[in-house]
Amino acid sequence: MRTKMRLLGFRGAAVKPLNEEAAAELGAELLGEALVFGVGGLCLYLEYLRQAGQSRRREEHLEQTLTDLREGLERLQRDLEELQARGHQPGGQGHAQGGAGHAQGGAGH
Repeated sequence: MRTKMRLLGFRGAAVKPLNEEAAAELGAELLGEALVFGVGGLCLYLEYLRQAGQSRRREEHLEQTLTDLREGLERLQRDLEELQARGHQPGGQGHAQGGAGHAQGGAGH
């Protein structure tokens, strides 16, 4: 009862002793409220951990996707450089054949 009075803001107020029945009822009520508060706090904490884990997994997935895209881009750049090097070699006929094929396609229409 003193704790309850202190929580309500009454300092130094004299509290007469409770009989056993009233004290047991007040104690049971306090214990029940503490239990509900504890379970609620635990649920909030577990939900926070779940959300944090889910966020971390999402970030890891995005980082992996970004890494894969970068590797693919580097591979495509190497392929492009290789194709350009082949096209500039003496006797490389990639451009000439492409031009002739394009001209034939245009004449057919």
